[in-house]
Amino acid sequence: MTRRLALAIATAAGAGYAPFAAGTVGSLVGLILWLPLRGSSAAQAAAIVALFLLGVWSGSVAERHFDRADPSQVVVDEVVGMLITLFLNPVGWTGALVAFLMFRVADIVKPYPADRFEQLHGGLGVMADDAMAAVYANLVLRACLWLWSVWQAPGVR
Repeated sequence: MTRRLALAIATAAGAGYAPFAAGTVGSLVGLILWLPLRGSSAAQAAAIVALFLLGVWSGSVAERHFDRADPSQVVVDEVVGMLITLFLNPVGWTGALVAFLMFRVADIVKPYPADRFEQLHGGLGVMADDAMAAVYANLVLRACLWLWSVWQAPGVR
């Protein structure tokens, strides 16, 4: 029962079993989860912390179950990554889709030190690299929003 619960969390209720691009599917789950949370930064922060901690636990269980480090079926890290990317960024649908693309790029490229976090043991390594990549995506999104506001300001061009 405990292993089933851990696998359900780690795979984002089965999204991680997608036959193609499981990480992208997991990111979409994160985007969908963000929708009802977007009006409350406290709810977003609570979801990020809770899912990160659950992800560390369930990621460790999943690594033992699948008998390999950071198995592709584990996508709770992408769910949390999307929530971190969007955290405290005032965006609508267009901005959320841009955030989605930014996170996918950051997750794939894993700029330093995100690439080093993969080496952490167990579920912490599963979660930490995507969380760091999401921090980068959040900051790039924040910079883009600022540049957009400056560009849109009257008399600035």
